[in-house]
Amino acid sequence: MKVLITGAAGFIGSSVSRHLLARGDEVIAIDSLNSYYEVTLKQARIRALRETGGNRFTFEQIDFSDYPALQRVLEPLRFDRIVHLGAQAGVRYSMENPHSYVQSNLVGHLNLLEVARHREVEHMVYASSSSVYGGNTKLPFSVDDRVDHPLSLYAATKKADELMSETYAHLYRLPLTGLRFFTVYGPWGRPDMMMWLFAEAILAGRSIPVFNHGRMWRDFTYIDDIVAGIVACLDNPPPDDDQPKAGGSTKPHRLYNIGNNRSEPLLRVIELLERECGRKAELELLPMQPGDVERSLADIDAITNDLGYEPSVTIDEGVPKFVRWMRDYRGI
Repeated sequence: MKVLITGAAGFIGSSVSRHLLARGDEVIAIDSLNSYYEVTLKQARIRALRETGGNRFTFEQIDFSDYPALQRVLEPLRFDRIVHLGAQAGVRYSMENPHSYVQSNLVGHLNLLEVARHREVEHMVYASSSSVYGGNTKLPFSVDDRVDHPLSLYAATKKADELMSETYAHLYRLPLTGLRFFTVYGPWGRPDMMMWLFAEAILAGRSIPVFNHGRMWRDFTYIDDIVAGIVACLDNPPPDDDQPKAGGSTKPHRLYNIGNNRSEPLLRVIELLERECGRKAELELLPMQPGDVERSLADIDAITNDLGYEPSVTIDEGVPKFVRWMRDYRGI
């Protein structure tokens, strides 16, 4: 199978690419290599994929929100399915640079829908986010819940992506699966995310900001479990059978949560980081940040029942694996 992957130099995109290459698929990878976080890490991920995939791996540096440029790059290439993971990430950054979210997450998503439509691809899996649940207080979060009250522009763009996708599934019978990722961590992760920021700060003896005075819970999901869910979805396009699917659509469009189905206290994760780093953290207790939520917990019944998805890595296993990888990567 030939798969087009956007955001392939990113954390999840590179991990999915690595898995597909390892099982013998061909990967066409695109990424703009923007400077939202360190470009050297993105380049290192691409180098590793070249070594793994050889001539089954193709990389093109392109901004997929530029439709004419995207068409030029993709015109000579052939692919069967798409995994669209590229996006402008980050809840807090969306308050600093909102236009980048509109360009990447709205215009860019539309561009990939158009590519999928005109190429008549077999299936496109795309990244949504657990952020769409916004201020919902009912736990666990279910794909059947209403998500009409986002707390950040980032969340609003991801909800808009789901709505655009539903339209394309209706108008063009395009098979689509949207995935609401919960807090993802693990080797080759992002240095702007909590797990990496906290680990580096603890090792350097710096204080770490702990919002809502530590009263935070998250559904931390290890990268291998995330990849397993994405690939299971990619291999199983939704049928065009007019029957209700996960998320409520009767079109060939499904929505799934991909999480660990556990809500872990943030302070427990900090304890695990302290243990693996070999030193205590200095906590700077702060009030809740705008756009943030106190708790997240994924109801994964839909993807488990449909595709047999079963996350297996607990934070007790995953946090030490991440810290060991990060220390090796950083040389600390």
